[in-house]
Amino acid sequence: MYQLGLIGKSLTHSFSKKYFDTKFKNEGIKGIQYDLFELEDINLIHQFLLNPYLKGFNVTIPYKESIIPFLDEIKEEAIAIGAVNCVSLEHGKWIGHNTDWIGFTNAINPILNKNHQKALILGTGGAAKAVNYALHQLGIQSSYVSRNSNIGLLYEELNNSSIEEFQIIINCTPIGMYPNIQESPLPDNVKINKDAIVCDLIYNPIKTKLLEQADNKGAMILNGMPMLMNQAEESWQIWRGLCAY
Repeated sequence: MYQLGLIGKSLTHSFSKKYFDTKFKNEGIKGIQYDLFELEDINLIHQFLLNPYLKGFNVTIPYKESIIPFLDEIKEEAIAIGAVNCVSLEHGKWIGHNTDWIGFTNAINPILNKNHQKALILGTGGAAKAVNYALHQLGIQSSYVSRNSNIGLLYEELNNSSIEEFQIIINCTPIGMYPNIQESPLPDNVKINKDAIVCDLIYNPIKTKLLEQADNKGAMILNGMPMLMNQAEESWQIWRGLCAY
């Protein structure tokens, strides 16, 4: 039996196990199981990596960046992004990958047009860095919003005048995630252009308050499910050759 899985701090509402369980059942893949591993502290990764059946795993909040020093090798894209969301065991070495950026690219690319030139990224964590990398690969300029004035705009500075120059807005924070579904990273009265794309990497709820705000303004909206499914498939492409099934 080979084992794959997901590490994070709180995985109660994780999508990944159900996704892979369904995938393995539908495709007749036997001898592999996907499990959830909650780690209270990233330093517990040492014991986790000793599992003799483990062939790879995904990484989620808050360990996408802090896991890097524990790995033997980091792929070029993950180095450029500064975050790892997928790990594989290859020839006895733990290798860090980033499939988030591919997941986001495949999700947003079909709805882009030539007018989508500038993006505003809410957040600066591992997912935000992957989104930023993806946007640059697509030739789209981007700016961060954070709580640090040295990185980009501050949340307090978000208003109609500061947002109007951006044709894409992406929420890469947990603001609005279940159970705090009435929260939004943007003020209630903010003006969102009807020609804009507003993305929220949250997938629970399916339609966050931010996406409701954007939908009410006539903007195109995209939740986190397509990105999540795309990155999961990219992870599987990395792992499948390591698991004889």
